[in-house]
Amino acid sequence: MNENRRDARVWRAFELPPERLDELPFGAIVIDAKGTILEYNEYERRLAHLERAAVVGKNFFRDVAPCTGVQAFEGRLRAFLKTNDRVSESFDYFFPFRHGAVTVEITFLRLPQRDQILIAVEQTNAEETLI
Repeated sequence: MNENRRDARVWRAFELPPERLDELPFGAIVIDAKGTILEYNEYERRLAHLERAAVVGKNFFRDVAPCTGVQAFEGRLRAFLKTNDRVSESFDYFFPFRHGAVTVEITFLRLPQRDQILIAVEQTNAEETLI
């Protein structure tokens, strides 16, 4: 996907109140600075095969996706949060889900008006389909 188009789609999250995150065409996980999941949209529920009730209120890195509690993901987020010059950062990541591995593009997006972070998750491997 064209990077500018994708960036515009992720930035749309700024315009949406939390109750409308299901309108986004990618996974959206909103966390606080401690990693507690505050919001979790329908796309992400289908991608991860995890119900909202099972994840909201839990720590993303410890309780929900322990494979992200590594330097390549959580460490990168912590370093990103220490900077004040960037509002987003993107990188590829490999999720070894129980139902099948998925390669995704992750974008961290600061939501400063709510003191939160949006983790945008978009599937990148075309041979796999969202179920």
